[in-house]
Amino acid sequence: MSRIQTTFAHLQAQGRKALIPYVMSGFPEAGCTPDLMHALVRGGADIIELGIPFSDPMADGPVIQAAGEKAIANGTGLAQVLDAVRIFREGNGHTPVVLMGYANSIEAYNLHHGAREGEPAHGPFVHAASAAGVDGVLVVDYPPEECATFAQDLREHGMDLIFLLAPTSTDARMEQIARLATGYVYYVSLKGVTGSGALDTSAVARAIPHIRQHVSIPVGVGFGIRDAATARAIAEHADAVVIGSRILQLIGDQSGAAIAEKAASFLQGIREAVDA
Repeated sequence: MSRIQTTFAHLQAQGRKALIPYVMSGFPEAGCTPDLMHALVRGGADIIELGIPFSDPMADGPVIQAAGEKAIANGTGLAQVLDAVRIFREGNGHTPVVLMGYANSIEAYNLHHGAREGEPAHGPFVHAASAAGVDGVLVVDYPPEECATFAQDLREHGMDLIFLLAPTSTDARMEQIARLATGYVYYVSLKGVTGSGALDTSAVARAIPHIRQHVSIPVGVGFGIRDAATARAIAEHADAVVIGSRILQLIGDQSGAAIAEKAASFLQGIREAVDA
């Protein structure tokens, strides 16, 4: 099993839910990401979603957009994201790391590095991600119709391909994604972008049993989770709680060691709520 699958199996055996914080690599300072990731683990993270900064994100709200712009200004691209994972792995060999981003970043990386003879066009990224210690990849704008070979190559290198599901996803779409997705699926809890304050927990509670009719792997829920109360409400129904924009807001004006300290302190409160 992949590290993600092992983590979920361990949590399920304990009757616990996964806590998955999202942070933007290279934000708020260049070079802060490995220490920040270690702090998230201290705060109770089971899996870390690490954002790949991109100039034109389609699913991100203003907080994550601004974080991505700052990260790019700090000189962060996909190569630096992989370096951050590699450094993190020097001190942590068990916490799964999922890269979350957009097709352009991966396609540009592959074009720049060139595929080896006889390997798929996405081979450079897959090899580099595996070597760095990445466990999963979520590419917002890679549709399942285009991902069969990519998913297989990732699995062969011990990584999971994670897909988004939305309130608008049809049964046929869920079944299509279920044939390719491994690790977990990420249910977008609302019709909107990240960081929205319009989370309807009752709608999520109704949606998840329907998703489970089509998807056998764990279901994580994100978009709109900002505090302990909403995290706890979502944890009553989902297998994992994903929280990102609020963390970025809290660390955005911090510097040095305070970045990691602020993130860890906040996440500890979310961890307690999820476990409750």
